[in-house]
Amino acid sequence: MLGTAMYIALVWVCAVLLDRVFGEATRWHPLVGFGNIAKRIENTLNTGDAKLLRLRGVIAWSVAVLPWIILVWVLGHYLSSYAEFVRFVFDCGVLYWAIGWRSLCEHIRPIGSALAEGNIEQARLKISYIVSRDTTELDADQVLAAGLETTLENSSDALFASLIWFALAGPTGVVLHRLANTLDAMWGYKNHRYRYFGWWAARSDDVLNFIPAQLTALGFSVFGLSARGFRCWFGQGWRWKSINAGSVMASGAGALNITLGGAASYHGETVLRAPLGGGAKPRAEDLERSITLINRLLVVWIVIAVIIGGLL
Repeated sequence: MLGTAMYIALVWVCAVLLDRVFGEATRWHPLVGFGNIAKRIENTLNTGDAKLLRLRGVIAWSVAVLPWIILVWVLGHYLSSYAEFVRFVFDCGVLYWAIGWRSLCEHIRPIGSALAEGNIEQARLKISYIVSRDTTELDADQVLAAGLETTLENSSDALFASLIWFALAGPTGVVLHRLANTLDAMWGYKNHRYRYFGWWAARSDDVLNFIPAQLTALGFSVFGLSARGFRCWFGQGWRWKSINAGSVMASGAGALNITLGGAASYHGETVLRAPLGGGAKPRAEDLERSITLINRLLVVWIVIAVIIGGLL
C-alpha cells in the first residue's frame, strides 16, 4: 500500500504525462457536454425579477455542479473497494481530464510565432480564441500582453489548481474546481445579463481558486530569485480587481522581469488597469519564457511531492 503523499505524487505524475502526451480530447470532451447543459440551465433560470436572480443563480449552479460531484464521490468510494490500481486509474483519468496545460501552450505558441513574423492579423486571430477582451484593434504590444497575462493566470486555473485540489480532496475536489471554474467563465461577468445571476458562479470560483493562486504566486516569487516577485504579489496582486488573477500575474511578471497590465477593452468598454510586475517591456520571446517558468515550477512541485511521499 502506498502512503497518501506518495500516492498523490504518482497520480500527479501520471496525469501530467497523459496531458503532455495526449493533450485535451478534441472530440467528446466532458467539459463541452457540461457547457451545453449549463447553457440550457441558464436559459431556463436566468429570467424574471432581478431580486430573484441571485437565488436562481445559486440554484442553477447547484443543478449544474452537484450531480457530478455526487457521481464522482460515489464512483470513487465504490472503486476504492477494489484493487488500489483500479482507484489509481480512475484518479489519474479524472485529474488528466481537468488539466489543460498542453492545450494552453498550443494556443499560446502560435501567437508568439505570428508576432515574431510581424503578422498582427494572425496574432489577433489566435489571441481571440483564448481571451474575453476585444481583440480586433489590438496592436502587437497589446496582443503580447494579453497572451502573457492569459498564460500566467491560466497556469493556476488549468494546471496548478487541479493538482492542489486533488491533494486536498481527491477526484471530487478536482471536479468541483473544474466545473466551478467553467461556470465562472460562462456566467461570472458583471454585465446586464449575468450581474446578479452569475454572482455565485464568480464568488465560488474566487473561493476555490484562492489557495491554488496564492501557492502559484509563491512559486513564481521564489523563482524570481529576488524580492521583486514578493513585492509584486502582495503590493499589486492583492490590490487587483481579482486577487487570484492579480496575484498570479503580478508575481509571474515580476519573476520574468517584465511589466504587464495597462488599458484593455472588454465588450466595447476600455478599462484602465494598474501595472503588474516591473521591469522591461515584454518581447515576443517572453511568451516562451513564461511557459518555461511554469514548467519549471511544475517540475519542482512534483519533485517536492515525491520527496515528501518518500519520507512519510
